Amino acid sequence: MKNTKISTGLNDIQIGLLRMFDRQIPDDEVLEIKKVLTKHLSEKLFTEVDRVVKEKGISEKDFDKLESDDLRTKSKKSDD
Repeated sequence: MKNTKISTGLNDIQIGLLRMFDRQIPDDEVLEIKKVLTKHLSEKLFTEVDRVVKEKGISEKDFDKLESDDLRTKSKKSDD
């Protein structure tokens, strides 16, 4: 059988994960898998945020200023 690569928009890891879970999985296992993936991704996110904060020299004072500033864009009322 010829191995033809079809473009799915998924990378090799995503395809491998889909194949790994190509079976009925009990709800409690699905929840456990979601928790493991969420924990992994959140750890990676916090590591990256810590790296950027250190690299950019962002201080606690900078965070306090961001927290107190109103960052929402105020829309202009049209005269229509």
